[in-house]
Amino acid sequence: MRRYGSAVLLLLVGGAVLRISLFSELYLRYVQPALRPYLVISGVLLMLLGSVAAVRGMRQREEEEEPEGEPEEEDPDEDHDRGLGHAHAHGGPRIAWLLTLPALALLLFPPPALGSYSASREEAQRAAQGVGTFSALPAGNPLDISVAQYSSRAIYDTGHSLKGRTLRMTGFVTHGSHGTWYVTRLLVTCCAADATISKVEIHGDEADGAPQTDSWVTVTGVWIPKGKLGTDGAWPPVLKATTVKQVKEPADPYDKR
Repeated sequence: MRRYGSAVLLLLVGGAVLRISLFSELYLRYVQPALRPYLVISGVLLMLLGSVAAVRGMRQREEEEEPEGEPEEEDPDEDHDRGLGHAHAHGGPRIAWLLTLPALALLLFPPPALGSYSASREEAQRAAQGVGTFSALPAGNPLDISVAQYSSRAIYDTGHSLKGRTLRMTGFVTHGSHGTWYVTRLLVTCCAADATISKVEIHGDEADGAPQTDSWVTVTGVWIPKGKLGTDGAWPPVLKATTVKQVKEPADPYDKR
């Protein structure tokens, strides 16, 4: 069985990659949609390499099982070297088998998207554009807006483009002190490793009885100005909620600017 170790590992990892990228949208928990083709190609290549390794292992087994002719005298030194190589060949895969655990975990139990734990470890992060005037918002009432867009405009927009608009955003719930809670979203540039946080503090009568941590909600409400633009006093921005509705986690859990 040891001769098939590399083949099994390649097939497991390749199958796991294809499961999350080709046969589902679970890959969106870890990377941006644009990287899907590369994941699919990687998964297919791993499966092909695993198949080739399995075929080679079968051929080696068949060769070892073939009847041999008269044994030839062998140099003792060559026999010694062969024994060392044989020992190394059988010793390596024992450690390699440990790699099956993360491969099986990804194949059978894909980790969830980043949530409140990751958000709580992030320092308050603001957009890099600085204070200034933003472009006009599209028409619509209520207007769907991402948590990151709302946060940037609330903290930096000298034109107050959020004023007088009814806004709707979706995110997962995180909690602060004294009963405060937030609609939170993680913004991913490339993959989950570079995720940054955007969050909006929810006020109003509809904010009473905060939803459970990590549950997903769609909140509709109006902007409440807070602090001086571009300063820490404006963070996190506030929304006065008129409705709070619990929803299912979206296929793509990460935010867009």
